[in-house]
Amino acid sequence: MQQEKRYSTMTEHELRQEIGMLQEQARKAEQMGMVNEYAVLERKVQMARAYLLDPNSFKPGEIYEIDGDPGQYFKIDYMNGVFAWGYRLTGDGKEEALPISLLNKQK
Repeated sequence: MQQEKRYSTMTEHELRQEIGMLQEQARKAEQMGMVNEYAVLERKVQMARAYLLDPNSFKPGEIYEIDGDPGQYFKIDYMNGVFAWGYRLTGDGKEEALPISLLNKQK
């Protein structure tokens, strides 16, 4: 069995291949009605995408819209690798971490 590489050690090309493969698996899982499997694969796609982005372009104190959750906004308190730590503006104020691939810059 092939040893899985960590996303943090993959090249951009390898990440893009991984994303394509995961999206294909997610499509098949969705067609087969495997809701939980689909959700897991979608999260993996978001994680892999996060490693294609520059964490330095996400700034603490700034507010971003959450991708796939229209009208939901997230304020970054601090960054840790490809994760933005902060809270949802409409949430209960609890701190959470989101991969930066889920954050869209305000227009």
